[in-house]
Amino acid sequence: MPKFKPHTGTGKRVKITGRGRVLTEQSGKRHLLEGKSSRRTRRQSGNASMAKVDVKRVLRLLGR
Repeated sequence: MPKFKPHTGTGKRVKITGRGRVLTEQSGKRHLLEGKSSRRTRRQSGNASMAKVDVKRVLRLLGR
């Protein structure tokens, strides 16, 4: 049987809560921040729960 190797890149970008929800950072806060208002970047901070359609794919990448 081959070794089990989960996708390490996905593991760095995603956090799974105790109840099984998948959290990830909101998009749009990495670069070009000077052109975005402080209000906009402030609202993009923090974690957001992942869309339900993507959860199955992410959990399979992590081997859950």
